[in-house]
Amino acid sequence: MAEAALGSVPTKTARTLVTPEGVALNLQLARAGERVSAFLLDLLFMVGSLLILTVSILLGAFSIGIQTAGNIALALWLLGFFFIRNGYFILAEMSPRAATFGKRIVGLRVVARNGGQLTADAVIARNLMRELEFFLPISFLASEAAESGVESAAWLLGLIWTGIFLFFPFFNRDRLRIGDLLAGTWVIHAPKRKLGLDLLSEPEQPPARFSEAQLAAYGIYELQTLEGVLRARNPQGMATVAAAIRAKTGISADQEDEAFLRDYYAALRLRLERGLLLGRRKANKHET
Repeated sequence: MAEAALGSVPTKTARTLVTPEGVALNLQLARAGERVSAFLLDLLFMVGSLLILTVSILLGAFSIGIQTAGNIALALWLLGFFFIRNGYFILAEMSPRAATFGKRIVGLRVVARNGGQLTADAVIARNLMRELEFFLPISFLASEAAESGVESAAWLLGLIWTGIFLFFPFFNRDRLRIGDLLAGTWVIHAPKRKLGLDLLSEPEQPPARFSEAQLAAYGIYELQTLEGVLRARNPQGMATVAAAIRAKTGISADQEDEAFLRDYYAALRLRLERGLLLGRRKANKHET
């Protein structure tokens, strides 16, 4: 089908992910600013949770003693923050949404780059690496700054270490963290969308006016592209695609473009679904 049918110009962040079922999905990688925003929101959630727990402990200082309450609060920030930040990221990304609260707000999620299911191993690996990428060097720099007589060599080493990990995403085209590289993951756009009406919501049988050869010209990829064109309802896009299909299949132009595309979509989808039941499928128009 014509390039204009895709409805958008490819960008540096556009990627195609092929699932194990052979379905090609067009994805948009998250930009660096969006990932930073999501991470800062997650930090706010975690710090806010610790503050609420700390205030609760301090309010109970009268019953358990101020010194005891202070020791508990200190342990909470030293040990609790480690377990909260790792448990929070891992459990949130192992959920069906594969996203933390910060990522959900910004409209992002984590996916496996091989197109398969996001595994627990990958989620754990990418999040434990965050300790080396961010929390450990930041803790090191903070402790060095707090001590008197900071050695310039140690401070410089900490800055270099922090810089390598923090700016690593800017030196690869997929904006991958080292954790993403190790785990084989992408962070992609997953904005909230209202469910649209099914293009085949009508129960009627699609018109049987297309021959097997006319339907066999296209596969799953073209069906998905055609669905996007129909949902966009751009007259110029529909005219371009309708002309391309008619030229390739030899179908006469006896119907208005949108009606023709809807009929062809319904018939092609039905044919492909029946083919899947029999173990036959065509990925795209180039496959024979």
